[in-house]
Amino acid sequence: MKIIILINCPDQKGIISSVTGFIHAHKGNIVYLDQHVDKTANVFFMRLESDFETVDLAVLQKNLESQLAHRYKMQWSLHTDSKKPKMALFVSKYNHCLYDLLSRFHSGELPVEIPFILSNHPDLKYVADQFDIPYYHVPLSKENRDASENKQVELLRKYQVDFIVLARYMQIVSPKLINLYPDKIINIHHSFLPAFAGAKPYHAAFERGVKIIGATSHYVTEELDAGPIIEQDVAPVSHMHSISDFISKGRDLEKIVLSRAVKLHVLRKTMVYSNKTVIFS
Repeated sequence: MKIIILINCPDQKGIISSVTGFIHAHKGNIVYLDQHVDKTANVFFMRLESDFETVDLAVLQKNLESQLAHRYKMQWSLHTDSKKPKMALFVSKYNHCLYDLLSRFHSGELPVEIPFILSNHPDLKYVADQFDIPYYHVPLSKENRDASENKQVELLRKYQVDFIVLARYMQIVSPKLINLYPDKIINIHHSFLPAFAGAKPYHAAFERGVKIIGATSHYVTEELDAGPIIEQDVAPVSHMHSISDFISKGRDLEKIVLSRAVKLHVLRKTMVYSNKTVIFS
């Protein structure tokens, strides 16, 4: 069994040797270890992968808490590869990110389960049908917002969803959902914010004559489009490109950046603190 342990705590001497000694004492074989120290905040971060031929998870967790966590004031989490995380996809009308994620899932690139796709429009049901995934149309408006959000929560709980991906879901996520899934809702948007906010950012950027366009994937917080950033990328543009070129390049970036962010999350390579992330290679 492979076990991944994520740790953060105040930086101090002896943490790495104590953790590796703990794994050795429990007959684990360390196959990956990466660490980072935020010297400004004096915080230590570690991601460690170990293989165990046999292990009692309850005992391992209890001993980790009593022998290490209390001593070093650790915040930690432990994950196994025994089951794939369940990822719900929320979409509106754009299909490029949805198709990309579903294709990567279908090819085995993303080790997840996708119990359902949810949308505030009926338009993309045909995509879900192609991949034989349940599709739930849950309209959302000012008048029915509470009922719609309750339906979302009902579905997420029914299917025991682990995290949510907003694959171009053009609605503001409620605090209720954010509180249920802290640092577990991943969004994607163009990187023009806040300079070119609004419905047609690529048109505004074209008129301004920008020289690069980009995409940003981040965890969702109550502050709109300002959550901890997971992944970003850019592409050069020039006066030779049309608005349609801008949009095409932007959508390509959105697909690539979102899929990278989802994969980093699934592989437990992200750690959030102070509205920032530590991303392990």
